[in-house]
Amino acid sequence: MATLVSLNVGMPKDVDWQGKTVHTGIWKSPVDGARMVRRLNIDGDGQGDKGGHGGENRAVLVYQLDSYRHWRHHLGRDDLTPGSFGENFTVEGLGDDEVNIGDRYRIGEAEFEVTQPRVTCFRVGMRLGEPRMPSLLVSHRRPGFYLRVIQEGRLRAGDEIVRTRVGPERLSVATVDGLLYLPNKDRELLRRALDVPALSKGWVGSFEELLAAPAPVVPAWAGFRDLHVTDVTHESDTVLSIGLAGDEPLPAALPGQYLTVQVPDVGVRNYSLSSAPGGDYRISVKRESHGLMSGHLHRTLRPGATLAVAAPRGEFVLDTDADTPVVLLSAGIGITPVLAMLHHLAATGSARRVWWVHTTRGTAFAAEAQALIDRLPNARAQVVQGHLDAKTLAGLPADATAYVCGPTSFMADMTVALRGLGIVDVRTEAFGARSAINPGITGAVHTEPHQPAPPPDTGPRVTFARSGLTTRVGDHSSVLALAEACDVPTRWSCRTGVCHTCVTPVLAGTLTYTQEPLERPGDDEVLICCARPETDVVLDL
Repeated sequence: MATLVSLNVGMPKDVDWQGKTVHTGIWKSPVDGARMVRRLNIDGDGQGDKGGHGGENRAVLVYQLDSYRHWRHHLGRDDLTPGSFGENFTVEGLGDDEVNIGDRYRIGEAEFEVTQPRVTCFRVGMRLGEPRMPSLLVSHRRPGFYLRVIQEGRLRAGDEIVRTRVGPERLSVATVDGLLYLPNKDRELLRRALDVPALSKGWVGSFEELLAAPAPVVPAWAGFRDLHVTDVTHESDTVLSIGLAGDEPLPAALPGQYLTVQVPDVGVRNYSLSSAPGGDYRISVKRESHGLMSGHLHRTLRPGATLAVAAPRGEFVLDTDADTPVVLLSAGIGITPVLAMLHHLAATGSARRVWWVHTTRGTAFAAEAQALIDRLPNARAQVVQGHLDAKTLAGLPADATAYVCGPTSFMADMTVALRGLGIVDVRTEAFGARSAINPGITGAVHTEPHQPAPPPDTGPRVTFARSGLTTRVGDHSSVLALAEACDVPTRWSCRTGVCHTCVTPVLAGTLTYTQEPLERPGDDEVLICCARPETDVVLDL
């Protein structure tokens, strides 16, 4: 017989952690007597980070006494008491390998439905003083699980737990957890999981992405290679196009990809390919007032020079297999990947409906883009000298795929406007540092990337290409720790090689894992939360 052994609650609080403040509700304590369970939580309980915890599908977290026994033995701990894993219900029975997603249980007056395994994040490791814990929960197949409240009611410790319905497909919590976080994913099980109505929307989205993900694109060459500058063209007072060729024909790039250029003692920068498919490459560089790289290229580059270039990369690419309408929105120098897309559409004689809307203060590429539009039978163009708004975009088809490139604020505004028109598939490209994902961290202040204090003078060099910073690793435990010391925007959740939130392309160099991840990313990628450089490295971060 399954039993509710302990009922645990706790309100969110600010906790000091590694020089940061984390707002978290993971500290739970047992309570006596009955408590009311409501749609979103238990009376007296709360969640700190509503992005990863809480909400209707994550109202109550469950963990088992059997797992407590396991961890006391495995970790050699005798201080683990109910609530230590942040759970609301400490239960006897209901093992993760026995409970199915979609199972329903009655406890006291309330009824619940199992919606998903526990979200693996760093806070359980912070709570237990064991940083490896997120990885251990998954690898030992003991994550715990969340419940949705089907019927509100009162319950108390000691209440019997009665299963009232078995979930469809009979996929256990441990099985579903492994489908997301462990290697060798079973595609048939992924499809079956999508047939479980109770599965949380976030997990549904993750499984849909896994099933739809194309085969990874392997970069055409490793590291940087020298390409010859064949042509230098001033498109305007501030935009310079650079033709590039190799000693042998260059591999074709996908329309929308970018090149990474490295100049010793100047820096590393990403520039979109603006060229037609096949043949030589072309990048177009806008001279920025304080841009070291753009200023150097504008001042010094001449035909016959060489540039160190990494292979084409990027996921902001035109879906060349689709036949749906295409909306291309660009602002300023954001026209460059759009040009490559237009070149591809024109070169293939595409009959797709195409809308190109561009806002600019200059005339760079206007004639070239219009000539490409004129070659497409179902294309139209609009160039706006000023701000784009929803009125300008009225009439775009809701079934289109939209590609948006320009300043961050432009992409954010256009995404909102397009979705307001019913266009769901909106894809954007950013060449600066990506927005950070640091769950639960409060009071973070945006600071431009800088050398850590004091600047390390030992260890391999680490170049953060998007952030324009090169430093040495010093005694930092991981690339993530170094990036945080430099205020380079980072993305992470588990910090133990489980969730892949921190996956980062490696442009050059080699790294080693200080903690082996549960599933390694692609050969040209690294999980920065648990990796250190072996050689000088360049990261797309």
